[in-house]
Amino acid sequence: MSKNNPSEVKLSAPLTGGFPGLKSLNLQVFVMIAAIIVIMLFFTWTTEGAYLSARNVSNLLRQTAITGILAVGMVFVIISAEIDLSVGSMMGLLGGVAAICDVWLGWPLPLTIVVTLALGLLLGAWNGWWVAYRKVPSFIVTLAGMLAFRGILIGITNGTTVSPTSSAMSQIGQSYLSNGLGFTIGAISLMAFIGWQWRGRMRRQALALSTPASTAVVGRQALTAVIVLGAIWLLNDYRGVPTPVLLLVFLLLGGMFMATRTAFGRRIYAIGGNLEAARLSGINVERTKLAVFAINGLMVAIAGLILSSRLGAGSPSAGNIAELDAIAACVIGGTSLAGGRG
Repeated sequence: MSKNNPSEVKLSAPLTGGFPGLKSLNLQVFVMIAAIIVIMLFFTWTTEGAYLSARNVSNLLRQTAITGILAVGMVFVIISAEIDLSVGSMMGLLGGVAAICDVWLGWPLPLTIVVTLALGLLLGAWNGWWVAYRKVPSFIVTLAGMLAFRGILIGITNGTTVSPTSSAMSQIGQSYLSNGLGFTIGAISLMAFIGWQWRGRMRRQALALSTPASTAVVGRQALTAVIVLGAIWLLNDYRGVPTPVLLLVFLLLGGMFMATRTAFGRRIYAIGGNLEAARLSGINVERTKLAVFAINGLMVAIAGLILSSRLGAGSPSAGNIAELDAIAACVIGGTSLAGGRG
């Protein structure tokens, strides 16, 4: 049996070449980007350019922000090798509760938001408790939750639409950032993101770990800046950056940080990759899964607030099959339904 001499072990050299970053990209990413470009070009051609107009892009982003926020919570559930089929009905219920607090009870907006978010955490933790501590399969728990939450929503609203919401409530899902504020937030966020990436690069170099070539990093960051600032410029041509889109961006960045830069995020991947190995390594599996479902419930509550605000009402049919959109968004984005990867 051969043995390696420690003195002969060579550290990985920095990646070099014209396009080193392309080698590390998954084929699925290329396919997804190509499909998006083809779809955009097709609809732009069939609508004679109206598809990429500032107004249409703004409306599309406002509508997809809700699905994106649901996906932020759902992705951690799926990575932990679980599933949540109740998010659509839960979003409808939480949006209905927010509308009732605003329209029927006349509560101030801050209190309505706090109550809705707290209820979302509670409902998510309720699902997580059954899955983590009672060992009931998440498919069964959340399928029951899907039916129960929808029934509760119909019961508390008497099957009627609760409307109209107040002007303060409408600001959550219908407001826009001013042109100057949108560019300012975008520029500050870009500088923070680029600084964070370079800091990570320098730390890897200090540890003699492999790093992409500087030209590739600068190229990716320049492309990101062009896309972000170009999108803000396009949205400013209509009314500005929609508030739900800003919330989605912040939640996405927070989710990325939690998944890649915290011990809690690594525990989620470990549990989804190999449950028994994670348990034997000292990870509290039950508590982690409970927290994952609670975080998912919080994301659903935020989405419910935005939905009721955008519609100006709480509807008994709100959020119908939204869970399928959230799951599809996660899978298309590269999350494995088997868990442990995404």
